[in-house]
Amino acid sequence: MLSGPFLDKNWIGQNQDYNSSDIVMLGFPFDGTVTNRSGSRFAPQQIRFASWGLEDYSPYFDKHLEDCNFHDAGDLEFPIGNTVQSLDLIEKNVEEIYKDGKRVFGIGGEHLVTLPEIKAVSKFYKEFAIIHFDAHTDLRDEYLGQKLSHSAVIKHSAEIAGFENLKQIGIRSGLKEEFDIMKKHNTLVKEYSELDCIKDKPVFVTVDLDVLDTSIMPGTGTPEAGGFTFNELLGWFKYLKDFNIIGADVVELAPDYDASGASTAVAAKVIRELLMVM
Repeated sequence: MLSGPFLDKNWIGQNQDYNSSDIVMLGFPFDGTVTNRSGSRFAPQQIRFASWGLEDYSPYFDKHLEDCNFHDAGDLEFPIGNTVQSLDLIEKNVEEIYKDGKRVFGIGGEHLVTLPEIKAVSKFYKEFAIIHFDAHTDLRDEYLGQKLSHSAVIKHSAEIAGFENLKQIGIRSGLKEEFDIMKKHNTLVKEYSELDCIKDKPVFVTVDLDVLDTSIMPGTGTPEAGGFTFNELLGWFKYLKDFNIIGADVVELAPDYDASGASTAVAAKVIRELLMVM
């Protein structure tokens, strides 16, 4: 018998026991509807590896990852080329997490993976809010005739949670019609205090990493100049630490477009800090 020791393939600081954990990290290696540069399906595995370059202590929140009590369940395996079945697998597994009294932390993959998470969450919470960090509106009804698209994920998620429960942060790209929707429903947020209206509600947080500027996050499928610095994003996370976060995901890293590995390292740190506020 081999005596090792062997490298851990799971996230640093995880609770190896699912049953005693509060949060379940689940990888979604899916990018079947990407409209620009594919490759986000490789993100979950590479982020896990990059997590071992982090300290398990966050000086921003004075907490260790062990304090978050999360279990890394690994990546789901998807049928290549079958979007509907892939989304159904996500919804089924996330639903099981909530049946077990836990919360999900999803790692994409493309942004469409958020929709089945929202569908699952809606079965357990009569009313909840969505906080959406992104460069793009994602409020199209369809893209090239396909309703199941990462370009439409927030529109269809908001149809479940209610547009009055949607808050969007960092948006700087989209169709005029999408910006009109944001104006109609007052979803675009620019000041921390604008989130206070949903502070008493359960909240699902979804972070598209292209909310960060391309100088920080070039490794994404649809890079968009003019984004946040890491510290600006962290400021929003700090404000959310007193909110009732019932689930979260971080999506749209496409690691192979940044050969330096810096984008992947940033993604891992974003995940670490978001875990701290859950």
